[in-house]
Amino acid sequence: MPSERRTDTASLEVTAKPEAVYAAFADPSALIAWLPPGEMTGSVLEYDFREGGHYRIALTYNDAQADAVGKTSAKTDVTSGRFLSLKPAERIVQSVEFETTDPAFGGEMIMTWSFAATATGTAVTVTVTNVPTGISQADHDVGLRQSLQNLARYLSAH
Repeated sequence: MPSERRTDTASLEVTAKPEAVYAAFADPSALIAWLPPGEMTGSVLEYDFREGGHYRIALTYNDAQADAVGKTSAKTDVTSGRFLSLKPAERIVQSVEFETTDPAFGGEMIMTWSFAATATGTAVTVTVTNVPTGISQADHDVGLRQSLQNLARYLSAH
């Protein structure tokens, strides 16, 4: 396991305007409809979408994911953080921390979601800095890409 924290990033073009992408983050019911990667489900525990506002989100692995281990409990990851910067239709910067007793998953990450208009929609890029050493780069890459694909599906249906 690497001893240094790293930066992970993923991008996907979606067929929606930047304003619609931003709105999918602003509404907690929309966010939780697309954010959980893979077969996870989620719930919003707190959500104050404004600069300086706090949030808590729980993501739970389903029973079919027998090898999955949660960071907060056996099958659940709870994250908390705050919104550091909100630029409508452009960028969301937030702090993220797992609620965990395992130091391999501890510490504050900074997650930046950037939206850039394209001829056919929006290029959405997520960049996560200070990723805890307990999260493998391969697993994180898969999870970020799954969330982006879920976002694209959500936006095409709404």
